[in-house]
Amino acid sequence: MAIRNIREMGDSVLTKRSKEVTEVTPKIAELINDMLETMYDAQGVGLAAVQVGILKRIVVIDVSPEGDDPIVLINPEIIETSGSQTGEEGCLSLPGKSGVVTRPNYVKVKAYDEEMNEIVYEGTELLARAFCHEIDHLDGHMYVEKVEGSLHDSRHSE
Repeated sequence: MAIRNIREMGDSVLTKRSKEVTEVTPKIAELINDMLETMYDAQGVGLAAVQVGILKRIVVIDVSPEGDDPIVLINPEIIETSGSQTGEEGCLSLPGKSGVVTRPNYVKVKAYDEEMNEIVYEGTELLARAFCHEIDHLDGHMYVEKVEGSLHDSRHSE
């Protein structure tokens, strides 16, 4: 496992659409492990493969307070949303900044796990926000496109 460099806003790779994963090769498995280590090292709650420069539809998320409940999503897609929440959002690709963003309060996601078995996750509040934020990355979008008002300095990033 290795900590990878997180690409920052302004890097053109962050604006590109990521490609579907058709099989979990040893290289993909290594990428997933590196993404988890990188996310934890940066004290984030989510990381998309594109943020480490790899255009693959892979996301890792861990919203548990202890940071010991990782979720790995391969080729995730949002299949249901409801409600709304408005709150602070940050990003490891834009360190030290945050902004107010409105997202669904409930999100249902379909994806594949590391064995390419179909899985479904449901999340509310922070987990719902993380699903939306990270899946946006896979389509070349960053949360700054949705910020209400302006960005400001923050101590915490997502």
